[in-house]
Amino acid sequence: MENEIKNKKIQTYAEDVAKAIESGQGGVIKELIRTQEEQEAQKENLSPESKKNKLFMFISVIFVFLSCIVLVVYFLFKEQISTVSVKPQFTPIIFTDQNVFLEIGGLTKDKIAQTILNEVNNTKVKIGGVEGIYLTENKNIVLFRKFVSFTKGSISLDKITFLDDNFLLGVFNNDKKLDSLSDKNLFILLKMRSIADIFDGIHLWENKMFNDLHGFFGVEINNDTSYLLTKDFEDGIVENKNARILKDKDGKVVFMYVFIDETSLIITNTSATTHEIILRLAGSRIKK
Repeated sequence: MENEIKNKKIQTYAEDVAKAIESGQGGVIKELIRTQEEQEAQKENLSPESKKNKLFMFISVIFVFLSCIVLVVYFLFKEQISTVSVKPQFTPIIFTDQNVFLEIGGLTKDKIAQTILNEVNNTKVKIGGVEGIYLTENKNIVLFRKFVSFTKGSISLDKITFLDDNFLLGVFNNDKKLDSLSDKNLFILLKMRSIADIFDGIHLWENKMFNDLHGFFGVEINNDTSYLLTKDFEDGIVENKNARILKDKDGKVVFMYVFIDETSLIITNTSATTHEIILRLAGSRIKK
């Protein structure tokens, strides 16, 4: 069939040449020859047997092969590909004059308490200033629920709903003239949706609060202080705010927790610290 088509083309071409010669149209002959040459060149370009087309086909096969290899590698090793962890961002609850980051990964509860207490006692924050103490594990901020886990806290988080995981551990450098206790006071500031969401859980925690937190406030358990493990908190008013206070046998405050406002609770051991945090919380709201 193919031979017949070729013969037919040759015969047609020969007939056209013969007619052109008979009529003396030499220019037509040149045009026919040029047309024929273009057709032959086009056939060669379209033919899969041409060198150029063979090269294109070879390159295409290579790209397909490489794509298959990439897909296989991805699916086989995608679980082993290491990723850079993004450190969780934290928003300061109040303005702090300076901040410090303490690594506590792998430390026991007692070591964590001592690390924090050392920072409280040695802070260089100015008098009247507040230093934020941010605990970290592998350079990641430790949030409240993780803090409770690290310190083996007895607080029942199931009983405390809508408690913000972002909390502030800090120290207020108090003026001794304003308070009879130490001039550098630890505080823990918690945020929640409302007092009603956490009141029952915090109240239940009272029985174990001294046992959980005494080390952070520098109170040792010995023959003179062991009675505080079972002593009840008392109702009180601190800075015109409702508070629950644990006092020693001489009536001095060991520590207390104060409902500063509908969404904020502070655990500390001085009214001066409570006063300063109330002012800073109010300032934060004004700035927002």
